Amino acid sequence: MPLVHHELCFGCGRTNLFGLLLEVDEAGPDSVAGRCFVKQDHQGPNRGNAHEGVVGAALCEAMALACGLEARAESFEVSLDGHAPVGAFLALEARVERRDGPIAYASATASADRRMVAKAKGRFRS
Repeated sequence: MPLVHHELCFGCGRTNLFGLLLEVDEAGPDSVAGRCFVKQDHQGPNRGNAHEGVVGAALCEAMALACGLEARAESFEVSLDGHAPVGAFLALEARVERRDGPIAYASATASADRRMVAKAKGRFRS
C-alpha cells in the first residue's frame, strides 16, 4: 500500500486530480521509492516539460514521506539537472540521511527516461 499523508494531499493524495498523485512505497529503513506522472497541467515555461516547482514539490513530498507521515518540511533545496517531459513518469527515491531528535535530514533524486532530472536535500520536523 503506498504511503499517503491524506487523500487530498497535493503530493501524494489519490483523490486530488489536480495534484501529483505521487505513489511511493517503503524501499527500506527510512527510505522510499516511487513515481508520479508528468501531466499536461504540470508544464512550465519550457513547453513540453514539467514546471521546476512541480519537480521540487515531488522531491519534497518524497523526502517528507521518507521521514515519516507526520514530518513536515522546514527547508529544502533543489538542484535541477534536466527536464521532466510531459507524458513521462518521474521516478523518485528519497532517504533519511540522519536524525537529530524530532529533526530529520533527507535527500532525494528524480529521474525521467533514466536521466537525472533533479536532486534535493531538506530538513524535516516530526
